[in-house]
Amino acid sequence: MKKISSTICLFIVSFYLSQVIVGDDIGTANDKTSVLLEFSKQNKGIILPYDRILPAGSGLAEGTILLDATNPLDAKVKYYNGSWQDLSSGNGANVSSYLSSQPASAIEQTTKGAIIGSDTSPVNGVLILESTDKAMVLPMVQNTDDITDPAPGMMVYINKTGAKRLAVFNGAKWTFWKP
Repeated sequence: MKKISSTICLFIVSFYLSQVIVGDDIGTANDKTSVLLEFSKQNKGIILPYDRILPAGSGLAEGTILLDATNPLDAKVKYYNGSWQDLSSGNGANVSSYLSSQPASAIEQTTKGAIIGSDTSPVNGVLILESTDKAMVLPMVQNTDDITDPAPGMMVYINKTGAKRLAVFNGAKWTFWKP
């Protein structure tokens, strides 16, 4: 009975805290009140979904980020802000070898994946973060050179004095975005 009570209490508390830390139980943000999803320091990044067909329609939400593999010889990291924007600065990469390792039946699903921050969401996606007052903290690294064997679609935040920026890898080249 004690285990059941403890489990129920942890389950209830998890809804109030509504934060997920991947990699450890500490994370990187000092103040957790506005964090929904966070990654620990591990010299690793988050890998975006590879899409062979760019999503469209009512389930598409602004803020969607993915690796556009509609042309596997010229893949680019893109985000949606009313229209698809290229984060790879026009630098395409050949990701056909990555796609060939996926089963031929691996076709993008239009159903929802995991939703964090809410029980439901009006949008479709692999990972959906639903919050009006919390955000995701990207995996932080000192330098992209510290990441061994980055995968196409990888995204990290470089947290180095004088060089703080978003970095995305399209399979061939890192592109950097300074705030």
